[in-house]
Amino acid sequence: MKITGKIFVLFLLSAIASAMSMPANEPQQTQSSEINCVQQAVNAICSGNFDSAEELLKKCNAKDANAIAIKEVITEYRKVEAEREKAARQAFKEQKAELAKLQAQPESNEPNLLEILPVIIKAKEFASEQERKQLFEDKFVQNTLAKARKVGDEYESKGQWLNALLYSYSWLEAIYDGDKEIAEKKKSLQDKANVSAITETKKTLEEKAIIKAMMDDNPCETYADRYQKITPKMFICGLDVLEFGYVEPVSYSGMAKEVFKRFEYLAEVLKYSDPCDSNFTMTYLPGKLGEFAAGLEMLKTNYTAEPVIMSRDQFVKLFGQVLTLNSLTVKLPDGVVISHFAESALSSLDPHTIFIWPKQVEDFDKSMTNEFSGIGVEISKADGVLKAVSLLPGPAYNSGVIDAGDIIEKVNGEITRDMTVGCAVSKITGPAGTKVVLTIRKPDQEKTFDVELARAKIIVPTIRGWGRTEAGDWQYFVDDASKVGYVRVSQFSATTAGDLDKILKTLESQGLKALILDLRYNTGGFLQSAAQISDMFIDKGVIVSSQPRVGMPTWEAAHKKDTHPNYPVVILINGGSASASEIVAGALSDKTHSRAVLVGQQSYGKGSVQTVTEYTGEGSQLKYTMAYYHLPDGRRVKDRWAAEKADRKDWGIMPDVKIELRSDELKKLFDIQRDNDVLAAADHDNNKAKLVRHNLAETLDADRQLAVAVLIAKTKLIEAGLK
Repeated sequence: MKITGKIFVLFLLSAIASAMSMPANEPQQTQSSEINCVQQAVNAICSGNFDSAEELLKKCNAKDANAIAIKEVITEYRKVEAEREKAARQAFKEQKAELAKLQAQPESNEPNLLEILPVIIKAKEFASEQERKQLFEDKFVQNTLAKARKVGDEYESKGQWLNALLYSYSWLEAIYDGDKEIAEKKKSLQDKANVSAITETKKTLEEKAIIKAMMDDNPCETYADRYQKITPKMFICGLDVLEFGYVEPVSYSGMAKEVFKRFEYLAEVLKYSDPCDSNFTMTYLPGKLGEFAAGLEMLKTNYTAEPVIMSRDQFVKLFGQVLTLNSLTVKLPDGVVISHFAESALSSLDPHTIFIWPKQVEDFDKSMTNEFSGIGVEISKADGVLKAVSLLPGPAYNSGVIDAGDIIEKVNGEITRDMTVGCAVSKITGPAGTKVVLTIRKPDQEKTFDVELARAKIIVPTIRGWGRTEAGDWQYFVDDASKVGYVRVSQFSATTAGDLDKILKTLESQGLKALILDLRYNTGGFLQSAAQISDMFIDKGVIVSSQPRVGMPTWEAAHKKDTHPNYPVVILINGGSASASEIVAGALSDKTHSRAVLVGQQSYGKGSVQTVTEYTGEGSQLKYTMAYYHLPDGRRVKDRWAAEKADRKDWGIMPDVKIELRSDELKKLFDIQRDNDVLAAADHDNNKAKLVRHNLAETLDADRQLAVAVLIAKTKLIEAGLK
């Protein structure tokens, strides 16, 4: 082949140019490869897969600074998990030892269920898969569970439904998690217990004591007080609202089914109740109970004999017939019959659609607005005495007389010993400007003294940090070196967005580089507040949309104005995060925005929007579900109630990084959070009433979810450095 001189020169120049360019391109390619390698590890960590991240790092340059930083994050995570596993193994050994001790007791053939069942539940919780298998193969455990089932059935046959719950089925449901038969049995018993003036059955002994108090008269209200001023018109007007405003077409047949079930339970409760028992204050004619039950059965037969879809008019007619039947037989107070009829009917729709009877309106309004007129003190009766556990900005704090830890012996001269917390709250609160007298005893003294305070408007702060300084101010940074901030939002009230905005601006002025937003146990609040907070972190696009059954969809959109800097955001959620919390978590983590990483546990699953109307009249209200809400990408947040009915578990918002907490971990978390939240008087004497403060290391050690959230925030900061 013949090559001319000109072509040869061009060829040579090209070769030289290629050779000269190689050293410049090679480092760029290597750097790009390293960035891609570390990015993959970051992605794995932010999806909760630390094992994959560790494997991916093996392919990265071991000397790369970002790879080293990611490896340190994984090492810290391993330490957290190792400590957790160590604690679980030790806790399981302790529960096994406790079971052995209980088995060795002389009366172990007749086991004390309230002693043994909690131990079995804890042992199951701490056990590994193999240990759990061995636990349920243990003969003593098997005999105890069989005994519990038998005892529960015996109590039920005697009409002692609360005992059936307390001694058997509440425990069995926790032990046989996922067992449908046990779960259904427990629900049936709970419904029966509820009609005995028990509004909610809980599993802890403290809450059981509250339930018993709901059956009795107390210093604040009688049984009759709870049902006063309830009229048939309220229910009829409520049906009018639901007919056109409820999110789904109303099934009156479904309502009737729940009504008949509730009144069947009510008749059964009355059958076993003792009219002379002072703890059961419902008035009725026991001798007419047979006629009442027979009349209910006849109505049930008439309305359900043929599979015909019940109309609204037929359902209203049934309502009138039940009221008439009651007046001709047992003569229960009308308010009792109306409330049970209405509440059971609405229970067929969803758990969020409820009547708010006149007696309940004031408390409902307080819960929604987080505002009330009082003196600004958080109270508790956990130790059996009414105690001020923390102060709020307001008259009590300003007085300089009342302090955290003080015991409230009397309210306006009434002894608080037998008062429930709710009763005490109703007596301490009142119209702004009015006065209340508290009789106070300091924890280190025997003598008491009176304090007169003028009530004022109290706004409960909804923004908190991880702990307080000695001066009572909130602390927000959980990693000062990396400038990772932490803000806990307890509820979405009208002031929450504005308060959060101020805190963020302060933290940003102090060098904030990443934020952890804690929405755990935040049950919601105002949708508008949730939209405003979401808007702080995204500058365009849909935040949330809602679709009613009748009418046009509505949506909230983000705005560029007042958007905060684009620093990493990590959101903590759990089973107590509901409604507005799910809107914020869902919007910011949605792939449309990808603004936040979610850490923790599956959220509550309240994928619906409620509104409150006073159309029911006469001082009552109706809160009803009027729409479902959808995330920015159009996904509907699935409702827990509907999912459970369909035997599904895909409700709510799922975390990107799943971190479960055991009961022992939750206790540590609650204890430390409770201590760190306390606001005491400025001149608090720690020698007289010990004020416990936990430092950041103790707080992170007690809160595994927060500890992992800090690691995720630091991972996102490493990712930001790659760009």
